[in-house]
Amino acid sequence: MTRLPVVVGFGGVNPAGRLSAHHAYKRLIVDKLNTRDTDSLYASLAQLMNLQLAASDADAREYIDTHTLIRKIELFDTEHVELQKRVELSHSSGTLQFNIHKKQLPDNIPEGWKISEQDGICTVEVTGKVKALLPDTRASKVSSAGQVPTGFDPGKLYQSRSHPRGLQLAVYGASDAVGSMGIDWQQLCDSVKPDEIGVYSGSAVGQMDYHGNGALLKAAAIGKRVSSKNIALGLVEMPGDFINAYVLGNVGSTGAVIGACATYLYNLNVGIEEIKQGKRRIVVVGNSEAGIIPEVIDGFSTMRALAEDGELCALDGIEGEPDYRRSCRPFANNCGFTLSEAAVYTILMDDELALELGANIHASVAGVYVNADGYKKSIPGPGIGNYITVGKALGLTRSIIGDAALKNRTYIHAHGTGTPQNRVTESHIMDELAGAFGIQNWQVAAIKAYLGHPMGPASGDQLVNALGTWAYGWIPGIHTMDSVAEDVSQKNLNFSQAHVEIDPTTVDATLINSKGFGGNNATGVVLSPGYTQEFLQKKHGQKAWSNYLARNEPVLQASLNYDLETIAGNTRPIYKFGKGVLEGKDLTISSKKVGIPGFAHSVSFEITNPFAE
Repeated sequence: MTRLPVVVGFGGVNPAGRLSAHHAYKRLIVDKLNTRDTDSLYASLAQLMNLQLAASDADAREYIDTHTLIRKIELFDTEHVELQKRVELSHSSGTLQFNIHKKQLPDNIPEGWKISEQDGICTVEVTGKVKALLPDTRASKVSSAGQVPTGFDPGKLYQSRSHPRGLQLAVYGASDAVGSMGIDWQQLCDSVKPDEIGVYSGSAVGQMDYHGNGALLKAAAIGKRVSSKNIALGLVEMPGDFINAYVLGNVGSTGAVIGACATYLYNLNVGIEEIKQGKRRIVVVGNSEAGIIPEVIDGFSTMRALAEDGELCALDGIEGEPDYRRSCRPFANNCGFTLSEAAVYTILMDDELALELGANIHASVAGVYVNADGYKKSIPGPGIGNYITVGKALGLTRSIIGDAALKNRTYIHAHGTGTPQNRVTESHIMDELAGAFGIQNWQVAAIKAYLGHPMGPASGDQLVNALGTWAYGWIPGIHTMDSVAEDVSQKNLNFSQAHVEIDPTTVDATLINSKGFGGNNATGVVLSPGYTQEFLQKKHGQKAWSNYLARNEPVLQASLNYDLETIAGNTRPIYKFGKGVLEGKDLTISSKKVGIPGFAHSVSFEITNPFAE
């Protein structure tokens, strides 16, 4: 029987807070939590935000509420975005004269410059005009974003060495996911062969701040030098490379499949398929993105993709400042998406290993479907690929849990970007496919209303949020929506502004949907922890399940302890720079296998001919 990929750990950070132990999810439904869970949430956020006030203080909680989720941009001054203005300088007499230090002269002296020098200072006379760049500022048209909680600085938690922000978040996110498991990573390494571990992680946009591609592209234009690190640290696969090299010491499979907004699901697809095929037993899947910088916002804004301040005010019929908190309005009257930042990491293993190690079983991933759009009028325009992915995901779900359960015991996490085009196209896809499969009143979640759109990690946010729903029994409502827009298809769908309470035991599966720029479509099927555990009991037998429960007790306690220690500020990201570095002379090599220090098992060189008759 095919091995089932089960989720055994998850972590990271997004605008709602730390992902592990469902803290970020709880921020979305804070008004539905009991006192104990509310206290735990605010204590976690206070620690993350480096607040000195007690998390129980009303003022502290108000500050935390205001400085989480989507809000006015704090990462740069939106009223004074720096730029260089091109000008031509001249003098009324026809001859322009200025002084400049000798070291500042251009290497190639322009034609018409007459230069004289005294004590290192040059006097330049120019007949005609001089082209120059003058520093200036402008106001950004976009002033809202989904930022990680104010005060959280991942680079201060380890020796970040001028790492781009996206890579700092990746180190934190992967470390948090590892800690959440309650199983030491070395124990995992001792349980499987080194090449049975895989890491699939990247970023859709790349590291675009000044420590990454930002400096690569603009340093020369502003009179600075490009660093030797800029192009390397800016590569889209670098989050995975960092995790391999500095967090896990992984020598197994690695890769980054980039699919715009569907990037997380693309990587999840690789990981779960390798588990199903028996190629990997443990996979770390996730993405990190930190694109809230003026240049990236300008790029999306120029595409008319982002919700601009003026358009938001027009929607509400007001002047002045818009309601920044409500800038993302999925399936309502809206005007664009809201950019955000996040690092989302999940750890999966095959069901046999999970039972053997007593791992926490949060859910399982039955499948992910990926399809392109075919011929298109324009790259960002809609296409047909997402109809295929949603239909195949529904077909898989029906084949696993049955037709009746598909109709009555599922819901869907929509991509829900908050753009006029998305509300029309995605709602039609979900509505048509729901009708085709006989589903009525299909509940739709759209959590970008709270978190914004972090690009690569977006569908990871959706999956982790689904885990929270099964743990706490609430599907977050689309709280920024006054009403469903008239052009939204909703014959077979249910869009709720209020949180929807569910009995977690009555929801067997959720679909995670993603529609990416360029025709990158993906839909995943996630099976509930209850359904997964019931399936594993039947598959492995009651004795094996009883043994698993006994092994799970200390693992569960260890994961709870990790959460408490993190809230207390006693944990730090894993960052092993220069530690455990291996060279060829450290290996034990034969024609049959290679032994690697730090791993209990060897990598086999005895490969079966896959083309033999």
